[in-house]
Amino acid sequence: MKNFILVLRIVAAGILLQTLFFKFTGAEESVYIFKTLGAEPFGRWVSGVMELIAATLLLVPATQALGALMSMGVMAGAIMSHVLFLGIEVQNDGGLLFTLALIVFVASAIIAYVRRSDLLIYLNRTQYLKTKTI
Repeated sequence: MKNFILVLRIVAAGILLQTLFFKFTGAEESVYIFKTLGAEPFGRWVSGVMELIAATLLLVPATQALGALMSMGVMAGAIMSHVLFLGIEVQNDGGLLFTLALIVFVASAIIAYVRRSDLLIYLNRTQYLKTKTI
């Protein structure tokens, strides 16, 4: 199971990191997507930064559960954007971007489920810090 989760982390982070080049260089397809969503260029940049943070968190063993949750959130936005506004296929990509978003979402959901106890630890630590006074 440990190796399976490692593969999922690498796949999800790899997909997230691979798309950053296109977002940060203003590739035609990325610009088209975010113009269609009415969020160009700011939305493209914010999305890229969020994906970079999520990928980094996924690759660090101690924060993989948080990275999984974050990437699920970012990919949920991407999936909903495709379903509601863009369509599955964007500029004749054959649905590649939509498929990659689904792969990252499912991989991250599995990681989050397997590492759910880590999420409870983070939650408990946050609750503790909120109640602690200086």
